[in-house]
Amino acid sequence: GYRAARRAELTKVAQEAVAKVQATGEVVALEPMNPFERKVCHDVVAAAGLVSESEGAEPHRHVVVLPAHTQDEAGEDAEQD
Repeated sequence: GYRAARRAELTKVAQEAVAKVQATGEVVALEPMNPFERKVCHDVVAAAGLVSESEGAEPHRHVVVLPAHTQDEAGEDAEQD
């Protein structure tokens, strides 16, 4: 259904963001998403060994993918939906 198709699309978007972060070492912000969509992205990023956070307020809340070396700095502020 719709969710499965959206999940596949988001997985691709998140994987591209992960690749960009790994290539550049810079933070990458994704488009605003609902909680389900952000969760999919957080899961993909975590599976790739990187860290992601949600930033902003609804309805503009979005996922930010961080380079691996900022993991310690993120600490308690890292939040998953």
